[in-house]
Amino acid sequence: MAQKGSNHGTRKHVVRPNAGDKRSQKEAQERALQEQQAREGRQQTLIGVIAIVVILALIGVGGFFYWKSHRPDPKQSPASIEQAYQAVEAVKVKPQKANSKGGFNISKDGLNKPVAGAPTVEIYMDFMCPGCASLNQTLDPTLNKMLDAGQVNLEIYPMSFMDRMTTDEYSARAGSAGIYILEHDTKHFMAYMSNLYAPSFQPDEAQYKPVSDARIKEQMLKAGVSEDVANQALKGQYKEWLNQMNKYTPMREELWNTSGQNKGSMTTPTIRINKHLWSTTAPSQVGMDTVSGFLDSIGLSKTQVGHAGKLPSIGGNDAPIPLTANSN
Repeated sequence: MAQKGSNHGTRKHVVRPNAGDKRSQKEAQERALQEQQAREGRQQTLIGVIAIVVILALIGVGGFFYWKSHRPDPKQSPASIEQAYQAVEAVKVKPQKANSKGGFNISKDGLNKPVAGAPTVEIYMDFMCPGCASLNQTLDPTLNKMLDAGQVNLEIYPMSFMDRMTTDEYSARAGSAGIYILEHDTKHFMAYMSNLYAPSFQPDEAQYKPVSDARIKEQMLKAGVSEDVANQALKGQYKEWLNQMNKYTPMREELWNTSGQNKGSMTTPTIRINKHLWSTTAPSQVGMDTVSGFLDSIGLSKTQVGHAGKLPSIGGNDAPIPLTANSN
């Protein structure tokens, strides 16, 4: 008779972890996860710090680049302002209609025929200067209306010290051409200046690409300058005069910035109203836009702009009216 098999003989024994082992494994996994997250966190923090340092460095370099490019090179300064002026006077080919400081006065009546009783606004500019371009695009539409109405006299002081940012003397060529236009076709100078300051034309100082005479001539013709005047303007006859003016003009203490990182030095654009410095940042400091701030500074309302016979309240002699928060 066959014997029944015993269940004990066929039972399989499986070793299972106890509750304590499960907890240990879970804790180990959690510790490993925490350590991994900590490592990743440190890596991300390090990457973030490096990124911030790089960004700050780029901002610093960009700021220094902007600061350096908008001020004449002090290394080129003569020993004295008298010496600098003598060098200007020694230049063989000089503009015939510039004033003793190198400016050209424009009014509704033409060159060097200022309107009596109207304020004189001096503009010291360089055709490579992006700050000059920004001011031109913002303020010149208003200035042109005032100029045509006999409400303002503009005194233009071309400079070319930013040639050091170019490879082909663009500032000097454009400036020399501008001087020729001022003396031979005054009424088209403002349009020429605006054309060269247009965002679609003005060269990038940081990534400069050469600008041909032909391209400059295109902007002259577009401004209304005749073919004959344009051809003569491109001869570069005033480049050396500009070079010497670049050394003389920055030595005039009356043009030096009175505050900020450029305190004690001259930068472009520099604006003077009736021989008093006018800060282009003054309007924004009291919450005003540039045009409103300028008009308040000379005592003229926006509704009066372009109306002949409505002269600014400061006239041709008084200092600009200080802007305050209440001016806005």
